[in-house]
Amino acid sequence: MNHKAKVLYLEDDPDLGEITTDMLTRMNFSIQWVNNGIEGLEAVKNEKFDIIIADIMMPQLDGYSFLREIRDRNDHTPLILISARVLTEDVLKGFSLGADDYMRKPFSIEELNARIRRILKRSISEGPPTNNITVGSYEYNHSTYKLTYKDKEVMLSPRSGEILYRLATSKDGFLPRKETLLELWGDDHFFNGRSLDVFISKLRKYLSEDPRISIINIRATGYRLIIS
Repeated sequence: MNHKAKVLYLEDDPDLGEITTDMLTRMNFSIQWVNNGIEGLEAVKNEKFDIIIADIMMPQLDGYSFLREIRDRNDHTPLILISARVLTEDVLKGFSLGADDYMRKPFSIEELNARIRRILKRSISEGPPTNNITVGSYEYNHSTYKLTYKDKEVMLSPRSGEILYRLATSKDGFLPRKETLLELWGDDHFFNGRSLDVFISKLRKYLSEDPRISIINIRATGYRLIIS
């Protein structure tokens, strides 16, 4: 990154918030730290951030509700959820709401730094190609993540858009599971695999207006986009 990335950090624990803010600042990030989801919503209304880090268990407005609210506003700023909640359903709920990553407390600042930079490398340094593709009866603009069907439009998250783009432009419409996890998530462990499944399920819903389109599972290897 050539510029100092702007990070919005939501954490109600004053000790953890202060330590994490200080350490990330030393790692050349520009941090705005707020104590709850209400303050977070006010921050994103007034300023543009490169990435958001949000604790789940916060007063007034928790991390899940904050995430749901900004995605409903078509704000697709990359977001990492952080929580001591470790059940599979908690992790999958975060991904289903549009989180880009999920970290468990306690976490190391080195791991958080690595995850932030991996996401920023994809969303800032590389950036999406500025082109349009046709998927059945849909038009998809990969520079804006806008998916259009007749007079209906939906804004995809950057990760959903990248997965759709790879499906639609790959040879035979095939998306390799392991390669996709390594390139977009950084590793292919169980929870990331389940996250990819959630994104595929959401894409199926987005594309359901055209009955000719299907995304099928290729057992243990990936997915295939089929337009009959």
